[in-house]
Amino acid sequence: MTVLQSPIGLRSILTSLVAFFIVVSSVSLLFERGQEAQVQLAVEHKNQEMEVKVTAKPHDQQLRDEEAQVQKEVKVSAKQYDQQLKGKEDQSHIAVKQRNQEMEAKRWLVTNMAGRMSSTNTGDGSLTDAAFPGICDTMSVFYHVDRFNATNLLEKLRNKRMVFVGDSVNRNQWVSLVCMVEASIPDDKLKMLIYNGSLYSFKAMEYNATIDFYWSPLLLESNSDNPIIHRVEYRIIRADRIEKHASVWRDADIIVFNSYLWWRKQRDDMKMKVMYGSFEDGDARLDEVEMIEGFEIALKKLTEWLGENINKNKTRIFFAGSSPTHSWASNWGGEDSNKCLNETEPIYKSGYKAATTDYSLMDMAKSNFRTLEAKGIHVQILNITELSDYRKDGHPTVFRKQYAPLTKEQIVNPASYADCTHWCLPGVPDVWNEFLYGYLMHK
Repeated sequence: MTVLQSPIGLRSILTSLVAFFIVVSSVSLLFERGQEAQVQLAVEHKNQEMEVKVTAKPHDQQLRDEEAQVQKEVKVSAKQYDQQLKGKEDQSHIAVKQRNQEMEAKRWLVTNMAGRMSSTNTGDGSLTDAAFPGICDTMSVFYHVDRFNATNLLEKLRNKRMVFVGDSVNRNQWVSLVCMVEASIPDDKLKMLIYNGSLYSFKAMEYNATIDFYWSPLLLESNSDNPIIHRVEYRIIRADRIEKHASVWRDADIIVFNSYLWWRKQRDDMKMKVMYGSFEDGDARLDEVEMIEGFEIALKKLTEWLGENINKNKTRIFFAGSSPTHSWASNWGGEDSNKCLNETEPIYKSGYKAATTDYSLMDMAKSNFRTLEAKGIHVQILNITELSDYRKDGHPTVFRKQYAPLTKEQIVNPASYADCTHWCLPGVPDVWNEFLYGYLMHK
């Protein structure tokens, strides 16, 4: 069979070739355009990187500027802090200086007050032994108590009578309080000090206020009731006799009792006697007892009297805690032969309690006075014992009035007559009175 070629087949071939070239050209054109786009993108990316770098440069500078500013502010703040700290230190120094000035002024107050006491109607000048002029106890700042305001206290005592009842330590506290309030009465015509046997009275006439001290070292009637001649070898109390003493404080608005020192043993075998009945009635009986037993007998009688006679709506009653002595230096690591002589700092050991300080007597007092609560009578214990126990440096030692010429042996050994029982003024009793002030003003 013969195949004939048609001219149409040639045209188809040509058409296909033309279409192929068109497709190739289009693909080439698209490829070239794609490369141009990639180049353009690369250029744009490069430009962006350059822009970022250009932008980053001022940003780094800004960071450096901010860092410098912060450093500057830190320096300024540090300088201000140093100035503030220095200001606080200056204020602290000023406060200490002011406190020292106050204490210095108080020192002169005590000196002057002691001079006025000894030159006024005090008979033998027995008040001055508790004032110890010239001995300034700056460590009173060691304790944190309410700021004492003499005018406020006198206003509280307006038309009232306050009585301290007890021994020479209580008189020590009374002298302290008188010194603390009398400076607020500059006019000598408006204040008066009166001595009348066992009763010492300070009167603030403008307020019609009286602050008394009454000598009654064993609370009950005893053979030690003479305020001048009371050093006896054997102490005797009358178990059922308190009225002679109580008649002095019966009408008081505030009573501050203190009885501790005279119940302490001066030697291991020391005892006392208790008298029942009377020689007048022919039924007198003397029993020998331990000192602490005598203290309990006196407490029971005092508690009985208070329960039967006190006006709970009028009279506030305080009982001062034990006043420690510092006659045994071994308690704080010293030599007993030195007692408290030349001690210039308190004991800093936290929780310190001297082995020779008897805390049991105050527990006994609390137990007895607690029985009065049922009658609505509250006896506030002035807890002065522990804080005073730290103050081995607060005693007058040899700087006090001596009632008899010193012997040669005493002169050679000053510690032998150093007073480590009473307290310098200004000093520890001022703190006791600030506690008392707090109770009177805020409760």
